[in-house]
Amino acid sequence: MDLHEECGVFGVIAPKQTNVAGICYYGLYALQHRGQESCGIVVNDDGVFVSHKDLGLVGDVFSAERLSRMPCGKMAVGHVRYGTTGGNHRSNCQPIEVNHQKGRMALAHNGNLSNAAELRNELELSGAIFHTTSDTETIAYIITKERLKAPSIEEALNRAMNTLDGAYSLILMSAQKLICARDPHGFRPLCFGKTPSGVYAVASESCALRAVGAEPIRDVEPGEILVFGRDGIISNRDHCQKREKKLCIFEYIYFARPDSVIDGVSVQASRVRAGELLAKARPANADVVIGAPDSGLDAALGFSRESKIPYSIGLIKNKYIGRTFIAPAPTERIDSVRLKLSAVEESVRGKRVVLVDDSIVRGNTMGLVVKLLREAGAKEVHVRVSSPPFLHPCYYGTDIDSEENLIACRHTNEEIAKTIGADSLGYLPLKNLADLAENGGYCCACFNGDYPTKIPTDTRKDRFEQKLSLSKSKQDPTAPPRTTC
Repeated sequence: MDLHEECGVFGVIAPKQTNVAGICYYGLYALQHRGQESCGIVVNDDGVFVSHKDLGLVGDVFSAERLSRMPCGKMAVGHVRYGTTGGNHRSNCQPIEVNHQKGRMALAHNGNLSNAAELRNELELSGAIFHTTSDTETIAYIITKERLKAPSIEEALNRAMNTLDGAYSLILMSAQKLICARDPHGFRPLCFGKTPSGVYAVASESCALRAVGAEPIRDVEPGEILVFGRDGIISNRDHCQKREKKLCIFEYIYFARPDSVIDGVSVQASRVRAGELLAKARPANADVVIGAPDSGLDAALGFSRESKIPYSIGLIKNKYIGRTFIAPAPTERIDSVRLKLSAVEESVRGKRVVLVDDSIVRGNTMGLVVKLLREAGAKEVHVRVSSPPFLHPCYYGTDIDSEENLIACRHTNEEIAKTIGADSLGYLPLKNLADLAENGGYCCACFNGDYPTKIPTDTRKDRFEQKLSLSKSKQDPTAPPRTTC
């Protein structure tokens, strides 16, 4: 319940001039769960790019009046962001737009590069000037650099992928083409579909395709580049099967919407399966099973089915309250959790309760939820988690960048249970993760430390921001020190 999402990307290409901004808007709305810091849309109106980007939710940034001022076109690309690298500033809003000698480009990206610091340093030494603190600008620079020598934008991307390392599912729009690509490990999901009117849509998740009336066709394969243009769809598989598939397992456990299908596996079915496996591995004597909204609900249902303990709604989420990570101070976190969740006394009073959630990161929020249940009259609270303990940072787009804040790195299960006020605590065994990703090939480095790529030398979220701040201070000795929050 303390995890931060990544980003969501959406692109659309139509056979004729249409309201592509509106289509993009609904696609981004369906991907809002993947990022709530900022959003943006760039429309291609016969080679002229028109964009709007800002901090905030999709519905706030794109009012009806704002959307009405976006032109019709044949292509558009959009993005919702939670920044795992770089600060929450308007300059980091995506899609990123680039004007260069060979044309224009708009780029939206989901994921983190594991070699971003090295690449950025090389680019800066060659004269590149960065205006943002996100990995996406580094990708844009490298593609642009290759485009000056390559015969086409898709070939430039193909060559750039020889340099990029880490997680990147991206959508690129040029004056004539819409292009999408997924890194050779396939860390982050990406899929495409088609509407009855012939509009193609590309999205991080299939739920966004269905939101705009597109029937999902298939997932973009790890390492694959798809080009949508005048010649239909062209697939470049030069980078396919060059790396072992490593889809982030937490897409199934938490990040993705339950109505999405990723790499042929239903997210909802995967979460129910996690709950069933959890009940087998970590049983509990109890009277009722409840789930932590929203990502713990399906796992709780699976736990109930396997254990034969009745399932009930024990926690209600206020859907109009922002997520808890927006308020970082401890007192604010307490207030926001109480505003966000409330216990259903009728379901838990006088009962032994199994509370199923997707993860425990720091333990702060879980302790407060257990307290809510006890205040509502729960006799016992047994916490069950549908993932293994977090023991290692993630370098591929999940905001887990330090072991010092991971409660499982410092305490045993018994100590954690005592800290959060639970009568018992049980995690999903590491070996059971294979049953969640039926097609195999998943990354669980945050649980076992087995990283598919080289570990970055600098893993701070604000590493580029601090570098830019230091540079400005050197230019102006009287400038006050810059702080981040």
